[in-house]
Amino acid sequence: MADAKVIPFDDDRSRGNRRRTKAESAPAGEVQPLPLRGAAASEDAREDDPVTPPAAPGPQTAAGDDGDGDGAGDGGLERRVAAGLSFLRRRLTGDYEVDDFGYDAELTDQVLMSLLRPVYEKYFRVEVKGVENIPAEGGALIVANHSGTLPLDGLMMQVAVHDHHPADRYLRLLAADLVFVLPVVNELARKLGHTLACAEDAERLLAQGELVGVMPEGFKGIGKPFGERYKLQRFGRGGFVSTALRQRAPIVPCSIVGAEEIYPMIGNSKTLARLLGFPYFPLTPTFPWLGPLGTVPLPTKWTIQFGEPIPTDGYAPEAAEDPVLMFNLTDQVREQIQHTLYKLLVQRRSVFF
Repeated sequence: MADAKVIPFDDDRSRGNRRRTKAESAPAGEVQPLPLRGAAASEDAREDDPVTPPAAPGPQTAAGDDGDGDGAGDGGLERRVAAGLSFLRRRLTGDYEVDDFGYDAELTDQVLMSLLRPVYEKYFRVEVKGVENIPAEGGALIVANHSGTLPLDGLMMQVAVHDHHPADRYLRLLAADLVFVLPVVNELARKLGHTLACAEDAERLLAQGELVGVMPEGFKGIGKPFGERYKLQRFGRGGFVSTALRQRAPIVPCSIVGAEEIYPMIGNSKTLARLLGFPYFPLTPTFPWLGPLGTVPLPTKWTIQFGEPIPTDGYAPEAAEDPVLMFNLTDQVREQIQHTLYKLLVQRRSVFF
C-alpha cells in the first residue's frame, strides 16, 4: 500500500471522484435529495411499494401492538417482514438513493446504525450531555478531540447525534484520505456519510445545511502515546475556522472522555508502520501479543459532551482570511474542549464504571 498522507483540512484541491448515483449514476452537478427518515420514510415507502400492505384500523393500542403491550402482534410482525422484504428488494434492484458524497441514508438508518448501537449502548455505555446545543436546523461545524488508536470516537459521536438530537439530525464526518484507500472501509465510510477532510467538501455540506464533524488533531491525536492521554495536540492551521467563517456556520465544541483507554498505546513500531503505509503501528498491552483477541477494545465508560456553540455570523466576509482571527478562534475552541475534558475527568468515578 502506498504511504498514507493526510490531506490538510484547508486544501482546496478539486475532488472529482465522488459518486453521483441513485443506483448507478446521476447527471453531473445534480445533488440527489436525501431519502426521508423515520415515520415519513415508512409512509412514503408504503405508497410506492405494492408489497407493503397499508396499516388497517383495528383494536390495536399502538402500531404493531395487539393489546398485550409487548408490541409483537401478528400485524406488527407482518409489517416488519414486509418492510424487510421491501428493503431487500430495493437494495437488489438498485432502487435507492445516495447523495453526491455517497451517503446512503436508508442503509445507515436501518443497518449500519443498528450495528453500531449495541456497541454504543451496551459496550461503551455512552452518556451524552449538551446535545441541545447542536442547532435544530442549518449548517453547523462540530469540532471534537480525537483519540483511541482506532477512530471509534467519531462513530460513537455519530450515533450520539443520530439517536439523541430532538430534531433527528445526522452528523457527516470529515476523514483523512487513508480511510478512502482501505478496501471495505472506503465503501462503508461513504455509506455512513463520511467525506475527505478538505475545505471544499466541508463548505458544500455546510452550504446544504448539514451538520459536519471534524477532529482537527488528526493522526497526532488518535496515535498519541497513552502517557499523553487527554492532552490535546495542535489543531492544525485553523482551516476549520476559516470554513465556518465563510459559511457563517456556528462551531460546536465536543469533548469525548473514555476513548483514550480503549487501546492503551504503549509503543509504536515505526518500521511496520512504514512497510504498511500507516501513520503509526500501535503496540498495546494486548496487541499484537494476543493476536486477533488483542484487537478487542477495552469496555470503558464514555461521556460525550457538546458545548455551547460559538457563533461566526457576526464577522465580516473577509474575516475568513484574517490569520489573527483564525488563530484566536481556533485557540478558543481548543481551550473550551480541553477545559471540558478536565472537568469530565474530575467527575468520572472510574474508567470502566
